[in-house]
Formats: sequence, structure tokens, C-alpha cells
Amino acid sequence: MLALAQGLQKAGHSVTLAVSSIDNKDYTDICADLNIRYLQIPRHIDFDMQGFAQRTFRMNTLKWLRALLDEALFPYEQVIYETAKQLVRNNDCVIGHHFLYPLKLAAVRQGKPHYTVTLCHAAIPSATQAPFLFPDLGVFLNKVSWKLWDCVFNLALKKPLMRLWLAEGEAPVESVLTDLLSSQELNLVAADELFCPFNQEWPPNNRVCGFLNLTEDAQHWPIPQSLQHFLEEGERPVYMTFGSLQQALPEWSMDLFIEATRMAGCRAIIQTSSKRYPDDSREKSLYFIGKHPHQPLFQHCAAVVHHGGAGTTHAATLSGCPSIVVPFMDEQLFWGHQVQTLGLAFAPIPARKVNAHSLAKAMQKVLSSETLDNNAKNYSRKMQRHNGVAVAISLIETQLFRLSTV
Repeated sequence: MLALAQGLQKAGHSVTLAVSSIDNKDYTDICADLNIRYLQIPRHIDFDMQGFAQRTFRMNTLKWLRALLDEALFPYEQVIYETAKQLVRNNDCVIGHHFLYPLKLAAVRQGKPHYTVTLCHAAIPSATQAPFLFPDLGVFLNKVSWKLWDCVFNLALKKPLMRLWLAEGEAPVESVLTDLLSSQELNLVAADELFCPFNQEWPPNNRVCGFLNLTEDAQHWPIPQSLQHFLEEGERPVYMTFGSLQQALPEWSMDLFIEATRMAGCRAIIQTSSKRYPDDSREKSLYFIGKHPHQPLFQHCAAVVHHGGAGTTHAATLSGCPSIVVPFMDEQLFWGHQVQTLGLAFAPIPARKVNAHSLAKAMQKVLSSETLDNNAKNYSRKMQRHNGVAVAISLIETQLFRLSTV
């Protein structure tokens, strides 16, 4: 969203970025640097990420999602909706994450254009492809599978997600996924076209724009001198991170990474989540680093161990790095299978099953694979020719122009 906001601002639009952050991360400074108006709504979300992760670690995806909504969204639904109404009043168009239904409701009530951004295309129905983790039963039966998937999601989440919608006097929707949680006018799929070759089969409101890449970060982040020395001392290291999930499982993550690296016998840069391992410190063949833009460093690495987040998956691929994916939930498992299908990774190792031995074995396998390394370089070159932000802006402006001529 920062990348899209930056692109729209450069294209001459006046932009406000409103964020609801369950980890309470504040983006005031970077928005000030980019000259983007910033709102954090609510200012603070009372959510224990570490406790939540420990309580829900083994839940299935729908139960996990319902628990997350109950603790981190529904208590703040009304304040988010009130801000959404103000944003709609003050702007010509609103663009939100596909799950931000209070924003869609505010736009519907005021008759303003509303577009969505989807970071994972696993739930977009395709004419020939079965839903993720469903068997491919052919064109006719795959349609039945999509209807079944829709019914399961409705059964699990329709009632709580529709409360605000119905309270405002709107008619019930048939499908939460297609009618409530995405724009029927324009749903921007922020995935590189390499990952979604069947996008021509999607309903026409779903348009692939590509990776929304905040290039400004990559241009201005200098590699610390201590890290530069580490990079120059030996073979390319493996980069290891679980992204924001490390805040939830900090000590487990660090112990897993360090022991797996020792067993694999390789050098590594580990994104630290523990006070035991301070930022920009090192222990022999290990370097510990805090938060930073991924791409400037990934390009110096031999592979990336990660959780399968959409952003990290794209950053690793764009940087020419094979992946070792340790997914915590089905959306991340989906991205793990995506890079496996492209020959950028071997089979993902679910976080519920991973241990130091299995992770070390996977790292050794990837590091010894010339095929994966060549594939990663090839796909990196292809991705570098794409500009997701430019495509997204073109799609948004085209849609707005059509509305202005009606």
C-alpha cells in the first residue's frame, strides 16, 4: 500500500494512507519522507501477538482467521467504519485491502468508487483450475469445488462479517468472498503474472497488476559496513526470516534458524527477533540484522528461508534467490506451492512439522541445486521487466475515466 500510495502521489494524485496495524507499527516517518498524509486507525490495537500465536498455532485456517477477527478486528470495527465514512466523504475514490469491508460499505452508502487490492489470488475462481488443495476433477467438477469452497467460507464467517453491513440497512450478499470482500468494479491482484498464468479465466473485475514494490527503499538503504565485511568474507549466505510472525514466536524462530544453519554448515544472515541476538551483531558464520528493505540484501544471498508471505516471496524471486518456505497458514502454503511449481523451491515444510534437521536438509538441497539457482536468475530477469505500481495506476485511472464519461 505504501508503494501504491507513492506511485499515485507521483502521478499527481492527492493521497491519504490509512492503516490499521495489529502490531501497532507506525508508518509516520516513511509517509513523511514520501509526502503522503498518514492516519493510523485506531491509534492502538490491544492484541497479544505472541499469546495469540501460541494459542492458535495448530488451528485450521478458517478457525485461525475467525479467532484473529474476534480479537483484532471486530472490537475496532466501528471506529474503522467511522473513519472510512470520513475518508469516502473527503476523497474521490477509495482503495483498500480486499478484507476491509467497512471501507467498501462506506463507499457503497455514499456512492463513491471503491477498488480493492488482493495480495493472494488463491480464492479467485478460475474456469479450469480447482481451488487450492482441492483435487483437479476437470472443468465441470472444478466449478462444483469452487461452489463448495464458497459455501464453507460463508458457513464459517458470513454471519459475523455481515453484521455491520446488515445494521446499515444493506441487502444480504450471496457470497462473502466475491460480493463482500472485494470490489466488483476493480480488484487489483498484486501478484506478478508469473505466479498467475490462468488470470484470463478470472471474473473480469480481477486484474493482475503485479508486485507493488516500494523501490524508494531499495535505492536509499546503505548496507552497514559490518554487514558488508561479512558478505565479503566468504560464500553467499542464506537469509532467514519469518517476517512479522517472528514477533509472535521470537525465541523458537531464532533457535530453529541457528541450529539449522549449524547443521547445514553454511553461512547465514538471520533477521533477529530476540534480545539475545542484537541487531548488527555476529557469531562466527552468522550475522544478525534488524528490520530493513529486503531486496538490496537478498541479491547478495544464495537462498531465502521464509514463511511464504506474498511480499517476501516476490522480493526473493525478484532478487534471483531460490526459496525454502516454512508456511504457518494456508495462504503462505499457497505461495510455497507457487514457487515450487515455478522451480524456485522444493516442497514447503509446514511450520507445524519443521525442526532443525528438516530445515537444514532442505537448505543443503537448495544450495546444491544448480537448476533452482538458474531458474531463480531467469525469473528475476523476467520480473524486472514488470512494473506493478505503474500497471495498477493505469488500471485505476482507466476505471475512473470510464466513470467520469458515463
